[in-house]
Order: sequence, then C-alpha cells, then structure tokens
Amino acid sequence: MPWKETAPVKERIKLILEVESGVFNFSEVCERYGVSRKTGYKWVRRYEEGGFEGLKDHSRTPHCCPHQTPQEVEDRIVALRDRHQDWGPLTLRMWLARHEPEVSWPAVSTIGDILQRKGKTKRRRRRPRPQPIYSGTKVHSDAPNEILTADFKGQFRTGDRRYCYPLTILDHYSRFSLCCQGLESTATAGAREQFERVFRVYGLPQAILTDNGTPFAGNGLRRWSRLSVWWIRLGIQPLLIQPGHPEQNGRHERFHRTLKQRTAIPPAADPQGQQRRFDRFRQEYNEQRPHQNLDGKTPAELYRPSSRSYPRKLPEVDYPGHYEIRLVSSSGHIKFQNRQTFLSDVLSGERVGLEEIEDGIWSLYLGTVVIGRWDEAQRKMYG
Repeated sequence: MPWKETAPVKERIKLILEVESGVFNFSEVCERYGVSRKTGYKWVRRYEEGGFEGLKDHSRTPHCCPHQTPQEVEDRIVALRDRHQDWGPLTLRMWLARHEPEVSWPAVSTIGDILQRKGKTKRRRRRPRPQPIYSGTKVHSDAPNEILTADFKGQFRTGDRRYCYPLTILDHYSRFSLCCQGLESTATAGAREQFERVFRVYGLPQAILTDNGTPFAGNGLRRWSRLSVWWIRLGIQPLLIQPGHPEQNGRHERFHRTLKQRTAIPPAADPQGQQRRFDRFRQEYNEQRPHQNLDGKTPAELYRPSSRSYPRKLPEVDYPGHYEIRLVSSSGHIKFQNRQTFLSDVLSGERVGLEEIEDGIWSLYLGTVVIGRWDEAQRKMYG
C-alpha cells in the first residue's frame, strides 16, 4: 500500500474484502468486526469512491468557521501593530474601535491570539508581583495641573558614546507629557531651563511630585533643593515620595518603561537623533495612543493648560505683620534670639518668617510653606 497501514485501516480492508467475496452475509461481517451496519456501509461507500485510500481517517477540521476573523481585519490589526510595536491588544482594539467604529473588531483575547500567530509578540516569563512594603496615601488628582510628576529616566549612552539624561514631566491626571528632553546631566541649571519652558507654554501647576534624587531633593530641612525653593517662590508645592519607594510614582515609572522600549533600544547614533525620537514618541503618546485608564481617550483630549501663567518676574515673598522676618545668609544660617541657626544652604538669600504658635514654639515659613519648628527651651530647629 502507498500509505502506512494502521491497525484500524487493516480491519477496514479485511471487512471490504470479505464483503466483496460474497461468501459471508453483510450483517455477519459487520458483527465479526464489531461495527454497525451503518458504519459498514460507510466504509463500503468510501472504498467505492476512493479505493483503499478512501479507508484512511479523514481530518475532523471543519471546512469553514463562521466565527473566524476575516483576513482583511487581521491584516489591519497586524499593520497597526507594526506601526506601534509597543501597543498591546487592548490598546490596539481601543484605537481601532475609536477610529473605525463601523468594523466589528474581535475581542482583545482574539487580537492577542492573532499577534501571537503572526509572530508579533514575545512570550515573557511571568514574575510574581511583590507586595509593596509601604502603604502610604496615594497621590490623587481630579483635574489637569493639580499635580505634575517629574523624573530623570536612567542615563544611557548614544551611539557616539555621549551620555543622555532624559528629563520627563507628566500631568498626573491626564498623563499628558509636557516634556521629554535629553540633557547632558542632572544639574539644576539644565532642569530649571526645561521647567521654565514648560511653565511658559502650559502655565503653573499646584504641586510637583518627584523622587529624592538630584536635582529634586537635598539633605537639609524638608529635603528641599534649589529647584524646589524656586517652585515654592512660584506658588508650587514640592512633593517627595518616600525614599526607596518608586511605586509611589508608579504612573511615571510606567511611562519610563514605554519610553525606553520605543526610543532607547537601541539608542540613536547621537543626541540630536535621540531627541528626534523623544519628540516623535511624545507626539504619539499624547495625541494617538489611547489609554485604558482614560476610558480609551488620549492624554491630549483631557489635558488643558493651567490658568496660572508663568510670571515675568519672580514674585516677592510677603509675610503678615506679626511675623519675625529673617534673611538667610550665604552659608544657610539665620540669627534668631541671639543665636546662629543653620537652616539649609539652598535657602541662602531668601527671606523667611517666624510666627510664635505656642509659648516658646515658633513656626518657620518660606512664603506659606512651613519649613520647621523652633523650640526656645531646646534652642533647636526641627524639620
């Protein structure tokens, strides 16, 4: 035989040969081989139509599937994935349903199966998600510009071996990216220049949340830096996450992961090319990429510039008449009650105010923000 004879096929051949011999009754032949007359007739019919080849097992795969995704729909999904390689099945479906609502798009799980079948996904080993040690209050915002988040993504070298330090600024409520700029270092001057540019274009927020790295935090009272003192002078409250807990700024960390995947693996040939990648990514992220937590909308649809414009001149700090006013020296000290007290060198040149809130207890302010407490009995400043 031209095909491998399995045991069931051999039995079918014997049945056919005995039926054709005419020696035995058809019912007796079927009974001897343990099949019904209906099954016996089926094998006879297949033999008559296809000879011994017709006795082989036929595929049980259906000739057609009424629920199969049309080829043109699959092609559209794959094409969109090729354009946005970091978009998952959910993001792809949200974008397609929004821009082409007349098409019946498959479920998210089906899109995932299509991408996997087409070799557009990589299986990643699932890692157990650790439980956070810190359970502090989550930062919450109800409108644009209530809170901005800022951070430096980890530095890397471009193709010409020059370091790139991307500074990123996001609106916490809408996830709108206000800045994605590659800098030469994390120095205060370069960061402040970018914040000034953002404030001129988008206005002033109510608060800015950062980690405890340079240039956002220092080692003095309240862990303020020169950058955060400047923010306070502008009427912006600096907020710091707990040291060692980046999950408290989780939205920003997630943004950095996507930014790295799309723009820095591998890096561009030089800083100029890298910045062009950042600019293209920021435009796509703000205006094209739908977000699940924004009900499928883009950040640009929810973000609005602040009504608080950036002032041409840094406003002076005013204090009520009953405050004791002191000028912080270049070394970061003030003289109070005949004693030199160190505050922080980042406050040098600033006017601070002291208000007695209890007998012998004074609150120290920079503008409306409390810096610390002065205890007359202990002759100490507490942060």
